[in-house]
Amino acid sequence: MRCEVCGKRIYGKPQKVVIEGAVMVVCGKCAKHGAIYHEPPKPKLKTSIKRNLSRSSPTVSTAKSTPKLEENLELVEGYGLKVRKAREKLGLSHEDLGRKIGEKVSVLKKIETEKMIPDNVLAKKLEHALQIKLLVEAKEPKIKYEALQSRRVKTLTLGDVANIKTRKAEDAKEREQ
Repeated sequence: MRCEVCGKRIYGKPQKVVIEGAVMVVCGKCAKHGAIYHEPPKPKLKTSIKRNLSRSSPTVSTAKSTPKLEENLELVEGYGLKVRKAREKLGLSHEDLGRKIGEKVSVLKKIETEKMIPDNVLAKKLEHALQIKLLVEAKEPKIKYEALQSRRVKTLTLGDVANIKTRKAEDAKEREQ
């Protein structure tokens, strides 16, 4: 087993510590950088409850499942102005729209002034309530490797190193043929 801080092999018993809110398995030297982590005790069930649980039929969860939205969506430019104009066009106040979609007035005002970026779920609610389009396909800029080389870069990134190694390997294969 290896220490999650220094990476050295752990001899003896590893220690669980909390370092900046993260629970880590570390060696004795690195344990001083955090507080010892004590796992919370597991609640003990009475034996009669255990028996009843084992005999009970499977239950279906009644919790609402969150709708899965596509990850490749982004907000349109000027979404705040678009929301405000659509709300005013429908003659809705902030309070009316808030009640309609189940959001606070302060959140709606922050979205309209673009001080807050709505998540995909809230954007979908606004799209539906206001009959507008806020989420569009994300456009990824394509950067060519030659464009990276033309810039004067003092330090290399890991991606640059990987590209250089790949190119060297391809060049070596071409020379062999």
